[in-house]
Amino acid sequence: MFPRRARGLLDFCMAVLCLWAAYHHTPAGALVRRGTAWVTGTKSSARPLLAYYDGVSGTSLSEPLVAPEVALARPLTDAEALAWGTHLAFKGLELRARRPLLELAAEVGVSSTALLDSTEGPVAARKLHAALAADFPEDEARLAALFAGRVPARYALERVRAEGGAPTLERLAQQLPPGFEGSSVGAAQALALSTAFGLAWPVHEGARVTSPFGERIHPVLGTRKMHTGVDLGVPTGTAVVAVAEGVVRRASEDAVNGRVLVLDHGRGVTTAYCHNSELVVQVGQRVERGQLVARSGNTGRSTGPHLHYQLELAARPMDPLKFRTALRSSVAKDSTP
Repeated sequence: MFPRRARGLLDFCMAVLCLWAAYHHTPAGALVRRGTAWVTGTKSSARPLLAYYDGVSGTSLSEPLVAPEVALARPLTDAEALAWGTHLAFKGLELRARRPLLELAAEVGVSSTALLDSTEGPVAARKLHAALAADFPEDEARLAALFAGRVPARYALERVRAEGGAPTLERLAQQLPPGFEGSSVGAAQALALSTAFGLAWPVHEGARVTSPFGERIHPVLGTRKMHTGVDLGVPTGTAVVAVAEGVVRRASEDAVNGRVLVLDHGRGVTTAYCHNSELVVQVGQRVERGQLVARSGNTGRSTGPHLHYQLELAARPMDPLKFRTALRSSVAKDSTP
């Protein structure tokens, strides 16, 4: 009799916990909280609906993502972007998670100091990639070897090839030996960061940045809030293009973001385009780099015509200007009022 009562109490507690989580951590809960605040005339702490979007990969990385500290002088080649991503991911990892990469660095004569340096780091990382290129020709398999070690990565690669599949990082992570499952975190970060370096710009290069990434006083709410993207001051109807090929994951409208579009570019990279006057693509549609996807506007919680452009890596907002070349960034900054 007692076990049955105990189970009933446990079920009740779990139900209450689920309701609490749904109320505080889901879009539906946010709608309920905002509706209640509107009825009672109080302030709501619910986040904007776009904040619940997790980049569709479902990846949640505990280590922080590190953005470049120096402006890039020119666009990067694919190999250079991969080296930059590896360097930045390495800097963001905890000391014990760096061990496989440090062991390889010692083997090929690259110092750990060089790997951490903002200038020398990408060059050092490229040397490590070159040392593994013969055994791991594919980028994602090589990243697995860098962050998990040669032996675990070779084991995973053989199992993936035996199944007849492509050696993607996701599949390799699933095949890593016991104890190495978390080693793919750094590799996933490096892949997302390197992909971000290759993104184009959603509007013309001369568009001025009217509000940069970071904390600011919200122009409508009047409170200090995190601005998770950059606002580009362009007239209503300005062409908005996809910054890279991808799949449309969201094409809808809400009171905060207006007509909003979210594109999934793979490798943990997503971009969002808010406050548009028109969306010209649909959910599930595949788009190409430079393809027209929307026209800018002044919809949602907005004080004037502009495009809010947001970049997320592994479900975390990053400053899009950090991944642009010095020439392009200077154009945007010089135009900022």
